[in-house]
Amino acid sequence: MRSREEAEATLHIAKLNPAELLPPVHCLSFSPRAGAGECCLLQLEPGLCAELEAGHSLVIRGEKDEQAVLCSKDKTYDMKIADTSNMLLFIPGCKTPEQLLGDQASCNIIHTQIAGFSNNYWELRKCRPKLKKLKKLLMENPYEGPDSEREKALTDSKYTMEDLLDRIQASEEEILHQLQVINACKIEGYWRVLEFDYEMKLLNHVTQLIDSESWSFSKVPLSICLQELGPLEPEAMIQHILLSYGMKYTDEDEVYFEMNADKICTATAQMLLQNAVKFNLAEFQEVWQQSVPEGLTTRLDQLKGLALLDRNSRPETIFLLKVEELPEDNQERFNKLFTIREKWTEADIAPYIQDLCAEKQTVAALLTKYARSSMQNGVKVYNTRRPIS
Repeated sequence: MRSREEAEATLHIAKLNPAELLPPVHCLSFSPRAGAGECCLLQLEPGLCAELEAGHSLVIRGEKDEQAVLCSKDKTYDMKIADTSNMLLFIPGCKTPEQLLGDQASCNIIHTQIAGFSNNYWELRKCRPKLKKLKKLLMENPYEGPDSEREKALTDSKYTMEDLLDRIQASEEEILHQLQVINACKIEGYWRVLEFDYEMKLLNHVTQLIDSESWSFSKVPLSICLQELGPLEPEAMIQHILLSYGMKYTDEDEVYFEMNADKICTATAQMLLQNAVKFNLAEFQEVWQQSVPEGLTTRLDQLKGLALLDRNSRPETIFLLKVEELPEDNQERFNKLFTIREKWTEADIAPYIQDLCAEKQTVAALLTKYARSSMQNGVKVYNTRRPIS
């Protein structure tokens, strides 16, 4: 055991002035069981530290073939190993200089055993939640209605929130938000998405009732919808379709929905486009306007992220291209887009890459990184930076 005199002699040999140092002396020794690789260090930002100190959990998520991510209650972080040239020591009960200054009893020799050591640590970087898999899992068994043969068989996959948290690399709040985006609903404790034809059937029931009752799309009464449509479909499904395509509000203690015209027009367009490889644009616009409920107006900007126009073909055409079906990885997304079309204008490509933008990142910045620009007939266009295999 080293004495105070021996510690001061060592300082003298090292030509260090004791007056410039704190009085306590740490004498370190390795525990017989100390070793590398037995402990992992994780570098946390102050917000995550505060969450742990408040008793919340941080969860590492990812299957064997996935890069691990760390999730708090509402954020997702990439995990990368950062090497350091300095050995990092694990010392139980080690006090900081500030703590030593406030503890006059520690002003002598402190004998400490090193419990472990490491030459690297895990570094966190906030990232987009990996939510593409969520829709894929739920589409394994879409809900086709209470009377469907498939529903009666009860053999297909169904997922609770706990199941989704085990499989999706995202925080609980991010998963819940995405479930709302994809119009999922909870049926008998399981999260489900509606099969598209059944969803359109429910929507048509509502829009036909609005037409027959001569209601405004901005004021659809819930009680009468449930009364009139209840014999046709479960009340929970009627409420769900109203929530998916409208906004709920209360007026004089009565619950109403303001229907979203853009969402209704977009869904109708998807119904028309999903059965055709390509559609003559002029003919499509005519059929589309005839197919939506009376009083609604269709516009091409309602199709952003759903369909792509080809203005260079004769006649001009339109075809289904859903952003949700494109790869989640940035480079893979751009590769896929440039196989579909060699050159893109920013206006055409923006709906298909907007979701890739990180916090405070713009579409223009993404294009600068993953595409090359040029001028074509006075218009700036973008093409790939690399050969596509």
